[in-house]
Amino acid sequence: MARNCAECGDYFYNSNFSRNQLMKGLGNSRCKDCVGGHNNVSYQCNQCDRTFNSSNQLKMHMQVHRPKNVACPVCGDARFSSGANAVQHVESGYCRGCKGKDFARQQIYEYAATKRQMNPYMTNVPMLTNGNQAYGGVPDFPYTCQECNKSFRQLSQLMQHQDNKHSNMRMLGY
Repeated sequence: MARNCAECGDYFYNSNFSRNQLMKGLGNSRCKDCVGGHNNVSYQCNQCDRTFNSSNQLKMHMQVHRPKNVACPVCGDARFSSGANAVQHVESGYCRGCKGKDFARQQIYEYAATKRQMNPYMTNVPMLTNGNQAYGGVPDFPYTCQECNKSFRQLSQLMQHQDNKHSNMRMLGY
């Protein structure tokens, strides 16, 4: 079977697409050359003039140009360029307000469970009783993207996914 690459438009046999790209379906998958940046097209940053081999590399680079004015929801340090980075800081266990990865993951989960806008993104949302959680821990993959149904272990992973794949940075008010 064969298909067109969504980026370069060339017609290829399925062997020229990774399994992940094939799963995206006709019209959405990119060939190995376009994914790997070997299509002789360069992508230039409009802020610092650096060039990159793929649009994904440029998109990742553009994060360095974002202002670092987002505050951590726990310690209040305003040194992050996105809400996902601030949540990742807590989940890493290095936030001075939430020491330890397991404790931090629990705190982020409990915080997200109290936010009404997060309900559609959470699987196995526990019942809240007088502010106390009525459950015995955090599910393995408690967060799900509503647009593509992909599951995530960390809230920061879901937030980065939303930002990069669906251009949605408004989760949790960030």
